[in-house]
Amino acid sequence: MLKKAGKDIPTKSGTKTNPKSQKEVPGQMLDKASKEIPTTSGTKSQIMMRLEKMVEESDIMHGAIRSVDMDEGVFGIAHSELIAKEDMQQLFEHEELGIAVIHTYIWYMYDTLMRGTELCNRFNFIAASRINTTFITKNSTSVMNELVDRFMVAGDNTTPNLYFLPFNSGNSGHWVLVAMDLSRLMVYYLDSLPGNWSKYPSMKKTVDAVILKFRSKKNYRNRKDITWVRIQFPQQNNSIDCGFFVLRFMRDIIALNRIDIPKMVWNNNLGFILILSDISSNLLLNHEYVLFS
Repeated sequence: MLKKAGKDIPTKSGTKTNPKSQKEVPGQMLDKASKEIPTTSGTKSQIMMRLEKMVEESDIMHGAIRSVDMDEGVFGIAHSELIAKEDMQQLFEHEELGIAVIHTYIWYMYDTLMRGTELCNRFNFIAASRINTTFITKNSTSVMNELVDRFMVAGDNTTPNLYFLPFNSGNSGHWVLVAMDLSRLMVYYLDSLPGNWSKYPSMKKTVDAVILKFRSKKNYRNRKDITWVRIQFPQQNNSIDCGFFVLRFMRDIIALNRIDIPKMVWNNNLGFILILSDISSNLLLNHEYVLFS
């Protein structure tokens, strides 16, 4: 069941204030945020256990699904995502995140951090369903055209802004984040495993070609080559957390409100606390819709 923006959210215990009325100020200090977010290790939090019980008592455990409709502000075109039992289990069982959870959390960030603010002019999202290794291999031309169309939707790209692309290596593979600044011909590569973009040559080739094709279509002059930068940060210590890292990358960059991403945004002092419990509570309790009534 979807709820419109600006209304309060009914819960089993009464009424919960819509998170839009409690929107955080962009650029909030990340050290404060990090202290409030549980880690992915250790026992489950109370809110996680409550959510798990809520799911168990709902019809979603018997095959029901929820449709999440996203307006064109999120991905440049209207987009719908289906949430089913397996998507809930990815959160509760700490499994690899699939595309439905990635997309739905992006929508949450757009609604709670960006909508109605100047951040909408600075940060944009590209749906992961539009480009991955498998799609590039099958039809690179179609992928390129779709990405160019996404860039064209935003209008003026002569001022610095970032396009976030959560990129999957294909066949439920590894998640990385590619952040593109079209005006300055900069591409930031964020990966929670060792190595750089050379691991995905078809992705880099496609991104470079799309940026140049877009700039040509807009008659922008290319004064320099495209520069790729690998951002340094702590690495995942298992084979599961890449999707959580990608979501954290995006959220922290938006919170910092920085287009020019420093080579070292995160350090061990911050602890780079992951967002397993955070994504669950935000997505299922504090969002503008109620998955379970």
